[in-house]
Amino acid sequence: MGAHMPVAGGIGNGIRAGKAIGCTAVQVFTNSPQQWKAKEITDAMVEDFQKAKAETGIDVIVSHDSYLINLCAPDPDKREQSIEGLKREINRCAKYGIPLVVSHMGAHVGQGEEVGLAAIAESARRVLDETPDSVTVLMETTAGQGSCLNHKFEQLATIIDKLQGHPRIAVCLDTCHIFAAGYDIRTDEGYEATFDQFDKIIGISKLRAIHANDSKTAFGSRVDRHDEIGVGEIGEVPFRRLVNDPRFVDVPILLETPIENDGHARNLAKLRSFVGS
Repeated sequence: MGAHMPVAGGIGNGIRAGKAIGCTAVQVFTNSPQQWKAKEITDAMVEDFQKAKAETGIDVIVSHDSYLINLCAPDPDKREQSIEGLKREINRCAKYGIPLVVSHMGAHVGQGEEVGLAAIAESARRVLDETPDSVTVLMETTAGQGSCLNHKFEQLATIIDKLQGHPRIAVCLDTCHIFAAGYDIRTDEGYEATFDQFDKIIGISKLRAIHANDSKTAFGSRVDRHDEIGVGEIGEVPFRRLVNDPRFVDVPILLETPIENDGHARNLAKLRSFVGS
């Protein structure tokens, strides 16, 4: 369990800060999520990253790619820019030794779901063909805000099928996003039904990371607003279930809850208190 940590001064510092609040897994940005341009990764940066892992004992590191990437952008130039941007992210991860990168993948922007999903799959195939095998792309479930794709399990399954189950394509499930998208995980029954559905449509083995976030917005709102664990519209039930679910013992569970007033430390402590309960 862990959290998305700030990386001012280098990713190594993010790992160290994660250790200080009790993380055993950490998610980071390898570059500003709002910029295409990235600093060149130096040997010193990689060395400090590896040193931080050794110092902390944290060896489960996940990257989150740029918010600018849209692999099904209707503008060919923007789509090409997105493909190249995701390739660069994967190459940065490979250089550091980060095995997983989470991506929102894309929004169809009026083209329609079918066209958008086909374009994402086509773009993703090229990205995978032209990047190192050491990094797996995790398609993140979305809230379905605007024309964002992957708010339905069927959409994720379509992309996976179009890529013939490629071993380097898997899923990151965000609890806030699926709740806002219409998967009611507030009760034991809803939790079981949702993950049964995920398993039947996608396959539980494709779930490689979980973002643990409560929701400020109502069920089915399709609006993405994260809240602290147990404070928002979702409540504690699914988070208690997640940290005790034997299916996810090797799946990193990562907070993206508000960080103000030591939010990550407080929410991580709450998650840990649920273990065994």
